[in-house]
Amino acid sequence: MSYRMKSALGNKIRHALQALVLLAVLSAPLQLISQDVPEPLYPLRLVNDYVGLLKEPQYQHLEQKLRAYNDTTSTQIVIVLVRTLNGISKEEYADRIGERWGVGQHDKDNGIVVLVKPKIRDKRGEARISVAYGLEGVIPDAVANRIVNHEMIPHFREDDYFTGLDKGTSILMALAAGEFTADEYKKKTEGSVLGIIIPVLFILMVIFLMSRNSNRHYTTGSHGTSLWTALWLASMMSSRGHGGSWGNFNSGSGSFGGGGGFGGFGGGSFGGGGAGGSW
Repeated sequence: MSYRMKSALGNKIRHALQALVLLAVLSAPLQLISQDVPEPLYPLRLVNDYVGLLKEPQYQHLEQKLRAYNDTTSTQIVIVLVRTLNGISKEEYADRIGERWGVGQHDKDNGIVVLVKPKIRDKRGEARISVAYGLEGVIPDAVANRIVNHEMIPHFREDDYFTGLDKGTSILMALAAGEFTADEYKKKTEGSVLGIIIPVLFILMVIFLMSRNSNRHYTTGSHGTSLWTALWLASMMSSRGHGGSWGNFNSGSGSFGGGGGFGGFGGGSFGGGGAGGSW
């Protein structure tokens, strides 16, 4: 082989090696990104517990509930429980799961990712609801924030992850199905706070009046009757205030039946919609 041919062959080998090195450098960030979030568990499911937070009956309840909802409405709600967020924000982590797993239907973008990282020792707990493009109108960020911080996290603080997930997903299901609107949910939850505060203020006023009457030594039957009547009215008002609380909302918990096997994800798109919180 002549010197010129050897030189040309050497150049080709050198260029090929340079191309391989460049390809490896460029693909490294993509590999790191792909390793930041887990692959979905197999066989495919809608409740992916990588921590072991849920007991088997709790897992079965949530899985059957979400599968039946998927079969009935085509909206996919995925629960993902992880031990660590691998150094990235909960917002980006949940959106990456939604995009990479393809949560929702491609032509509807109707997926929701409910992400929870439990509180472990001195590490804060994190929760996030990420909403695909097609559901951002019915589950706006402010409503997702209210669901996370008022329906889910109070139970997470007590290490009751099942109840928080059950209540949170029930409200998401009802919103996505159009059982009530985001505005109706906000008014109801805001009203429930007033329904608690007003009876408490009323009871305090009654106690104050009782104290005054006691100091004046009113012992007649008529005054006693009016005070007990006031107390009864206060208790009735308090019961009404608690009765309207969304903490007791159970729509979707069992109304859809068992459902069939989960057929997989459809490829929905996520763009940052949703909200989260920590504890």
